[in-house]
Amino acid sequence: MRLDGKIAIVTGAGRGIGAAIAEAFVREGAGVVIAEMDEATGMATAARLGPAAQFVRTDVTDNSSADACAAKTLDRHGRIDILVNNAGINVFHDPLETTDAEWRRCMAVDLEGVWRMCRAVLPAMLKQGAGAVVNIASSHSSTIIPGTFPYPVAKHGLLGLTRALGIEYAAANIRVNAIAPGYIETDLALDYWKTFPDPAAERQRAYDLHPPKRIGRPEEVAMTAVFLASDEAPFINATSIAIDGGRSVLYHE
Repeated sequence: MRLDGKIAIVTGAGRGIGAAIAEAFVREGAGVVIAEMDEATGMATAARLGPAAQFVRTDVTDNSSADACAAKTLDRHGRIDILVNNAGINVFHDPLETTDAEWRRCMAVDLEGVWRMCRAVLPAMLKQGAGAVVNIASSHSSTIIPGTFPYPVAKHGLLGLTRALGIEYAAANIRVNAIAPGYIETDLALDYWKTFPDPAAERQRAYDLHPPKRIGRPEEVAMTAVFLASDEAPFINATSIAIDGGRSVLYHE
């Protein structure tokens, strides 16, 4: 029960990595607010996790929605100990083919949405004198893959936000860290493989890119989030942990 009695908000927790984090938090004793825009998946996750989980429909691109999520959490639990900013979208284009609308959509969710949620919960954490924020970044936060613009721009910015807030609030006992997952076997990955003539071959190609000859699992990201959110990591702040099986340090000819 590494999070016993703590109250957490997890955005984008309807499925994938967010749902795995919510499940791990409940298992470790936390009360969890499923801050999800999709009502069907959000309610399903909350129902599956039982009375320790509560669904609050949240649109991270809207200031009033982010503020309402924090307010509802405080009304029910009286405190906010943990925020996990997991909500995100993939926006991949050639740079010169990226429209203003697509640029704004990417930044609104992947960067500005994180700041909106942080801004909504920080007053409560400051009043409590403690808090932990875990931002779900990406391997795109430190590397550039052609054809994925402007997603890595937003994710690089997310690391800057993580570091800036971590330093700004360190003396107030609020830690802000990031996790940078690589290729993780989520529903999005499965759906992507199905777009190929031979999904099994495409899956194997992804496996072969990584030193362990597999890709990551959502629960592996989740347990790192548990660690960073827990009292076991009191001196880890303003940094990012890569979860990519070592691919980011692999030598490429």
